[in-house]
Amino acid sequence: MNCEAVHCFDTATVRFAIYPDGLDGARILGEITEDALRDLFGARGGPDSLLEACERHFELIAAIALEQHRLKPRQSTKLETMDFANPISIAEPLSICAATLAER
Repeated sequence: MNCEAVHCFDTATVRFAIYPDGLDGARILGEITEDALRDLFGARGGPDSLLEACERHFELIAAIALEQHRLKPRQSTKLETMDFANPISIAEPLSICAATLAER
């Protein structure tokens, strides 16, 4: 999965794009907080570390962002640490995360 991401210093987030219907479809912008990338995905340093963590775990991040967008399509999609803690919302993406960890 392609990760188009940029660090946004002013909002303390990494902004990324997802394409629910493939690259020819609509482009949806989402954000994930620096705290979530540090707390959950191993980012330790500045912008490069945050972008690397986002890219490395983008399949899971994109799955949660897409679910959030589908539940509330008129609201902005901003992921925080707590968005990855809801067992109902991450049942399927959790298997993606487990597979990713197993590859290591």
